[in-house]
Amino acid sequence: MPIILHLDMMLLRRKVRSNELARAVGITESNLSMIKSGRIKGIRFSTLEAICHYLKCQPGDILEYASDDNQGNEQLSKAG
Repeated sequence: MPIILHLDMMLLRRKVRSNELARAVGITESNLSMIKSGRIKGIRFSTLEAICHYLKCQPGDILEYASDDNQGNEQLSKAG
């Protein structure tokens, strides 16, 4: 999957426990666990906003795009 989640690292940096964040954001610990492990297909912007607000971070601190290959970048270079 080209989207990598770094929520677990942000929790460590902020010294926040998962159950504390789940309560603060208003989601279950199991849903937070699924987000941390990347076993989700999507996340509501309101949930992402609440997580970022509580952890005092930006969405880019939690989400990263990593291309599986450079083929897409090569096609963009040829088009431009």
